[in-house]
Formats: sequence, structure tokens, C-alpha cells
Amino acid sequence: MTGDAELETRRKRLLYRSVYRGNKENDILLGQFAQAHIEGFGALELDQYERLLNTSDNDIFDWITGKADVPPEADTPVLRQLLAFKVRF
Repeated sequence: MTGDAELETRRKRLLYRSVYRGNKENDILLGQFAQAHIEGFGALELDQYERLLNTSDNDIFDWITGKADVPPEADTPVLRQLLAFKVRF
């Protein structure tokens, strides 16, 4: 598989994981965020986003709502993009 094909496969897999998290609020937020941004992500951003998706739904939700501070190890440019993202209803 070529580099471009591998990135495209990763993007599709991460988009699916974003939409089907199990927590409806995160499904909406992460699904819309991924649809808006994932095509522009290179390998580094995909790595950061994949690490974010490996985080529990509760932690992500608490960071988004401000109930908890983002730990330094999770504070990435991709997470900062997510924090600034506005969901459309």
C-alpha cells in the first residue's frame, strides 16, 4: 500500500471511530469534527487524533465542557482544534 493509500485508510478508520463512540454527545462532536478536519490531517495529526480517540469518552467530554483540565500529555494541536470546534445542530 502506498503512503497516500495508507493515510486514506487511516482517515476512514478514524472517521468511523469518531462517529460510533457509544456516547451520543461524543459521537456528534467527534463525528462532526472528523468530517470537517480529518481530510486535511497528515500523519502527525492523525497520530495525535488517534491517541485522542484512545481516551475515554468521559475524559474527552470533561475536557470539552471544562469540568477537567487537559493533562499536559494530552494537550496537542489537534485537541486544541477540537476544543475550539463548534458543533452545528
